[in-house]
Amino acid sequence: MRTARRASTVEVPSFLRQLVRETEKMVTFFFRGGQREREANGDSDSEDDNNNLEDIPSPYLERPILQKQTAEGESKWGISYALASMQGWRTQMEDTHTCMPEMSDGLPDWSYFAVFDGHAGSTVAQYCSAHLLDHILNTGAMTAEEDVERVKEAVRDGFLSIDRHMHNLSQSEGWDRSGSTAASVIISPRNIYFINCGDSRTFLCRDGQVVFYTEDHKPCNPREKERIQNAGGSVTLQRVNGSLAVSRALGDFTFKEVEWRTQTEQLVSPEPEVYELERSPYDEFLVLACDGVWDAISNEELCAFVRDRLQVCNDLREVCTQVIDLCLYKGSLDNMSIIIVCFSGAPQVSPAALQQETELEHLIDLKVDEIIQVIRSKDEEPDLLYVMKFMATEDIPGLPPGGGITSKRDCIITAYQKYAAAFRSIEPMDIGSSEDSN
Repeated sequence: MRTARRASTVEVPSFLRQLVRETEKMVTFFFRGGQREREANGDSDSEDDNNNLEDIPSPYLERPILQKQTAEGESKWGISYALASMQGWRTQMEDTHTCMPEMSDGLPDWSYFAVFDGHAGSTVAQYCSAHLLDHILNTGAMTAEEDVERVKEAVRDGFLSIDRHMHNLSQSEGWDRSGSTAASVIISPRNIYFINCGDSRTFLCRDGQVVFYTEDHKPCNPREKERIQNAGGSVTLQRVNGSLAVSRALGDFTFKEVEWRTQTEQLVSPEPEVYELERSPYDEFLVLACDGVWDAISNEELCAFVRDRLQVCNDLREVCTQVIDLCLYKGSLDNMSIIIVCFSGAPQVSPAALQQETELEHLIDLKVDEIIQVIRSKDEEPDLLYVMKFMATEDIPGLPPGGGITSKRDCIITAYQKYAAAFRSIEPMDIGSSEDSN
């Protein structure tokens, strides 16, 4: 497919350096936020605490890894999909995914998509990506006749089955202590099944609105907290036993060792929540994404942004990458993965939207030029970060809904490079003229 309008991919070292500095401050505050208070109060243990903290390896890189994995495809019965994933600031990439627009020989007009967000390693996420659907299909309850309740039960049984199987493998093969959330959808000719275990999330856009989204499984949720406490655990700092930030996940077997409790009553449960929604001609698209995306943007903002981008870009992979870039610029520090599944009712590229996008980027170009002109009139060097912050205060009509000026950073960077470079190319000539006159 072809991109109707593709954003610039130019990287600016000075901008990245500033982004690194800002992120280091955030990370330092997260891990050492209370340290300054203890020092100010004369706590004699603060130096020892500092030495101990220095020994803890950082989960973040000095610079984000911006390379993205992308893919796209379509089914014979009319849906298209694309995905994008990026390691970002994390030291390891622990996300995986599965995309099957045509699910199996027995169910060729069914589709299956899933995002697995690993933590404490990637082994469980990778195994689930390769084998979870097999465990669901092996129940034998999913047939072309489509009994909704049997399908939902098959999904639940498949999750519990693969978790038991992985538990045995982890003990016999010495797996890491990793776990993984799972957000997936199964699309049949009549229904969409939303499947969630953890804090990755899925939503459906129908007729321009978010009509359904999955609920994150967090330890502080009353129902989740009750199960954790009944299993002898606690919720501290919004984490299971002060450690794990999700209350349901596959793997994480150190949290599943309470012998007097069933598989679904452990500190961390592998049981998914499964919902069905009847399909509609007004269905536009589905979004599946890990929490690295949701850390930076809401359901409604992402829905609006994707709808807007689909009207100016007919490369679905590019829309996915723009979402990931937007979340990075908004401050997400996690791995990021997103799958967008489009139905026949999805927005299409339109000449009017393309014209509006062209006018917007021209306006941004002019405003960047004006800012640099003002800076240069004061005999100061144009600074990209200053330009970015100034543009954020401007009232610019036509910005992408849900993305705002943040989603046009590449456009600002391109304009900045053009006009700042123009000034730099003029300066040597002026100096040369002065020397000649002497």
